[in-house]
Amino acid sequence: MNTLAAAVAIAVLAPAGQLVRVGDVTEVVGVRDNQLYGIGIVVGLHGTGDQSQVTKQLLANVLATQSINVEARSIQAKNVAAVTVTATLPPFARQGTKVDVVVSSMFDATSLVGGELLQVPLEAVDGEIYAAAQGQVLVGGFDVGGQAASVQKNHPTVGRVAGGALVERELPMSPLSDAGNLVLSLRSPSFATSLRLAEAINGRFPGAATALDSRSVRLKLAPPHAAGRDYVGFLAAVNSLTFEPDAPARVVINERTGTIVAGDWVRIGRVAISRGNLTFTIVERPEVSQPAPFSDKGKTEVVPRTEVTGEETGTQMIVLEEGVSVAKVAEALNALGLSPRDLIDIFQALAAAGALHAEIVSL
Repeated sequence: MNTLAAAVAIAVLAPAGQLVRVGDVTEVVGVRDNQLYGIGIVVGLHGTGDQSQVTKQLLANVLATQSINVEARSIQAKNVAAVTVTATLPPFARQGTKVDVVVSSMFDATSLVGGELLQVPLEAVDGEIYAAAQGQVLVGGFDVGGQAASVQKNHPTVGRVAGGALVERELPMSPLSDAGNLVLSLRSPSFATSLRLAEAINGRFPGAATALDSRSVRLKLAPPHAAGRDYVGFLAAVNSLTFEPDAPARVVINERTGTIVAGDWVRIGRVAISRGNLTFTIVERPEVSQPAPFSDKGKTEVVPRTEVTGEETGTQMIVLEEGVSVAKVAEALNALGLSPRDLIDIFQALAAAGALHAEIVSL
């Protein structure tokens, strides 16, 4: 059985000779997203809302803004649901910028299909309101059924309002320090990558870049951008430069899905691998024992009968030479016809034996 193709994705993280753009592997310190959050209500549901006290109180508060005073406990509405509303405020967002929001049911509402989100303010971690959201909730699923059966697709209690939030307050943001410096942060930290990045930038702007650590590279505005403190033009030029990042020797394992992703620089020491399977088969064959004819002293009994057989399949052993690559390991293990779980066990055993020259990351 050829299972390795589905079980192992040989991902080349950054093989030798492959150039990447600076802007694709770095972020500018000080330029970041901000998370927004709010609690609101969705109306217009087709009897799929919730009956929680929080929902009733939220609806009563909304009615009170329209000079309609109703006690929360007296409200009986199945077409309303309390929801959480989340959004991400992008950097440099201006007033009037539209942002997508995610709407999620808080209580026992069964579906948000067809609902309308009433206006809800969205605040950041500092407690200030930066946007307001409302609009039609789009749900990528459904939940229908009757008394004896139902069909559900995806999550009907989570929806999205495309462009549903309008930015009301701008968040000041400037990546340029008082000294006129910028800092680039690598998404995948590495001392070698940080040094190569600084060398690539200095090749275009001599003396502009200094590697600070495994993640950070400090930039000094270079002519002609320094005169007018034009960090936008300078970053645009820097982000378009290409360089060769370092490739970490890493094996990522997800035991839940049986997936293995290995880097190009992963190497295996000389080692012998074998894998055997012991299979037990248990069959229950209960028999019915009845008393003799016309007997009044016996009764019908069910007598258990269990058959147990064991079989150990033949094992194969392969020998991997020193320094072989992931491609060779994949070819050798594939010849054994192993399952994804077997492959994960083997990689973990190789690491325990000290034969896997790479870091294992478990998800």
